[in-house]
Amino acid sequence: MENNTSLQQQLLEAGVHFGHLKKKWNPKMLPYIFAEKKGIHIIDLNKTVDGLQECAAAMKQIAKSGKKIMFVATKKQAKEIVSECAIRVNMPYATERWLGGMLTNFNTVRKSVKKMQSIDKMLTDGSADSLTKKERLTLTRDKDKMEKVLGGIANMGRIPNAIFMVDIGHEHIALAEAKRLGITTFGMVDTNCDPNKVDFAIPANDDATKSIAIIVNYLVAAIAEGLSERQANKDEDGDADDANNENEARAKRLEQEAQSEGGRGGRGRGRGNDAPAGGQQGAGATKRRVPSTYKRPGAPGGR
Repeated sequence: MENNTSLQQQLLEAGVHFGHLKKKWNPKMLPYIFAEKKGIHIIDLNKTVDGLQECAAAMKQIAKSGKKIMFVATKKQAKEIVSECAIRVNMPYATERWLGGMLTNFNTVRKSVKKMQSIDKMLTDGSADSLTKKERLTLTRDKDKMEKVLGGIANMGRIPNAIFMVDIGHEHIALAEAKRLGITTFGMVDTNCDPNKVDFAIPANDDATKSIAIIVNYLVAAIAEGLSERQANKDEDGDADDANNENEARAKRLEQEAQSEGGRGGRGRGRGNDAPAGGQQGAGATKRRVPSTYKRPGAPGGR
């Protein structure tokens, strides 16, 4: 309870509770509106905390399972905040401009990304030195232009499992593409938007920089926690595998030693069995004992 109270206090100080003017409201946001003050709707921070914690828990599980969450925020006041937070947890992001078909036509977008990476490689390894100065300048400008738009998804090899948007009204194209592909959607929803359009809605002020920062940082902390738990599980599995391999090697070594000792014992018993057989053969043969006092005829002192 104390954690929720402190979180509510932080949200209050950041101005998360300020909505839009009453005339701009969406009636579907009625359950999330606490009151109206001077023509401005006030968001219920209890609902904000509930939505924020629910989103954080879902994002943590997605990150723990090793899947990607894409951050989308092309609003001026959210670009820098979202890009820094996404880079911190190694997640893809789009903060400059949403290219139409970035998700639904992902194969074509990947070709543009590969082209950008090939140009970067040419300029880095010196293979572009043979080109003229004008050609190198053109390549550099093309690379910078593509990197500005596609730099956030350069390492995204497949369609993300979830997408987070700062303003679902402003990012309606991204939302439509995610819905078409069945991607899980998260979003900050202000009083002028429909919260039913996203799977996980966070009722909050999506225009103030402080409000965006506190919400995004809270979610990124949950993602980081999920990634750390995933790494800890990997380490435990690795230790268990090492222990199992060591036990298997030890058991195999003991088995080999037992087999080698058994082989030596078998050879000794074989020789022991041969000896009694030879003894039986000697016992069965009639041997004539010669008295010690007997001497051959003709020998000195013989009879």
